[in-house]
Amino acid sequence: MTMHAAPPTLLIPESAPFSPDQRAWLSGYFAALLSPGLSGATPLSPADAAGLAEDAPAEPILADAGDAPWHDPAFALSERLKMAESRPLAPRLMAAMAQQDCGQCGYNCADYANALFLKKEERLNLCAPGGKETLRALRKLAEEFDAALPEAKPAAPAVLSDAPAVAGATAAGHSREDPSEGTFLSRRRLNAPHAEKETWHVEIDLAASGLGYEVGDSLGVFAANHPVLVDSVIAQLGARPERMIGERTLREHLLHKADLGPAPDALFQLLSYVTGGEQRRKSQALAAGDDPDGDAGTLDVLGALQKFAPARPDAEAFVEALGELQPRLYSIASSPKADAGRVALTVDAVRYAINKRRRLGVASTFFAERIAPGAPLKLYVQTAHGFALPPDPATAIIMVGPGTGVAPFRAFLRERQAIRAPGRNWLFFGHQREDTDFFYKDELTAMKETGFLNRLTLAWSRQGNEKIYVQDRMREVGAELWRWLAEGAHFYVCGDAKRMAKDVERALVDVVAAHGARSTDEAIAYLKGLRKAGRYQADVY
Repeated sequence: MTMHAAPPTLLIPESAPFSPDQRAWLSGYFAALLSPGLSGATPLSPADAAGLAEDAPAEPILADAGDAPWHDPAFALSERLKMAESRPLAPRLMAAMAQQDCGQCGYNCADYANALFLKKEERLNLCAPGGKETLRALRKLAEEFDAALPEAKPAAPAVLSDAPAVAGATAAGHSREDPSEGTFLSRRRLNAPHAEKETWHVEIDLAASGLGYEVGDSLGVFAANHPVLVDSVIAQLGARPERMIGERTLREHLLHKADLGPAPDALFQLLSYVTGGEQRRKSQALAAGDDPDGDAGTLDVLGALQKFAPARPDAEAFVEALGELQPRLYSIASSPKADAGRVALTVDAVRYAINKRRRLGVASTFFAERIAPGAPLKLYVQTAHGFALPPDPATAIIMVGPGTGVAPFRAFLRERQAIRAPGRNWLFFGHQREDTDFFYKDELTAMKETGFLNRLTLAWSRQGNEKIYVQDRMREVGAELWRWLAEGAHFYVCGDAKRMAKDVERALVDVVAAHGARSTDEAIAYLKGLRKAGRYQADVY
């Protein structure tokens, strides 16, 4: 989907009174304007270039993940923006993304940046992993470009709007803008009741939805906020739950439409209008991205209202200040060939406490305790970006998926089992303890016993005195792992982007260096070659 613009032949000189973005726009325009007679063209003088700028359309230079050294979730936002600061606008917009290519926004990072730049997407708040930091960075970049040379842009600055975008031509159920409807079937707990975490196998009926999917895809789910949280917010506002806000009551809006997670800047700005003195100064500071009390990272919507009590903004203004409740995206844990008409997910129920107040994950606790079997739910299929089984079923695959990262690999294995794929299969799985956290134990051990799952390598981090992780096991079996890779195996990893996936990547570099007779730099180059060939694929979040 990423587009590439050919470099213009006619150049705007660096001495011209324009930024790099403006020179790129104008050079593209002049190249198109004067083509095909460009062979003898010379750079324009700064004065001539400035004179020709009026009403100039643009030849956009777009973001490209293949030319983005910041495309690594391990880098902090400030580092990514610094690396991209000399680039045109679209790559800088991309650098503000969380770099996970997770698909929660409906794009990968480069395509989201390009959609914003080309004004095909208006919403700046879709990068869930980036949160408020990404939103602030995107707004700042867009505002800077607006101020620089508004007449050089091809259209009005819709990029600054948070209004909903018009749905594209995607088939129903294959975009967040046009979801379909499934039916919740069941939940089954995957770990023991005394485990430290709570994980569920969830099944959803797709028969009436008309939806299909491929292994490697993800499922977007529209969940509702917890009623207890909604009622607490309404009580803190001192508002009537039945008050109409547009076509919905206040309670309905807060249940189904409003994001009650991290408090947005607009809410702090609103609170500054209804407070005074020190409270106003603090709320304005929070709205600007500062952290006067060191608690900004803990303030959800209810927490913000409680912090600035007894301030009570008008309910309609309050609703307008909130972000839109975003769908949650889960890796699909089933195969359409083995599980026709239904889809399965592997869901960790998120529950934790901040300042003695219980916080709950929206979709995870929706699945774990609130939705009843037979209830409808809105959903859509997010097609995978470069995460799929090899085209040749005879190709060997190596899968590294600790915790809920095992979900897509359960799908891979069920698919390959259903089509009787002859290729070898190797799964690395890990969690805290074998007796409480061995997800899909019966299925995986049965596959191992029949020989379909050639290797099952397990790692338990809280069992015994030594913490063992999947990357440790990779190094232990490095010689065999290298043999599989040397024979053409594809390598997959799914799970935490910032820690586990990076640790797995480092372990793989070590294995290639140690057993492939390569230097570290050569091992890194080998890994880059695997990526380029589609033999190293990641689904990280």
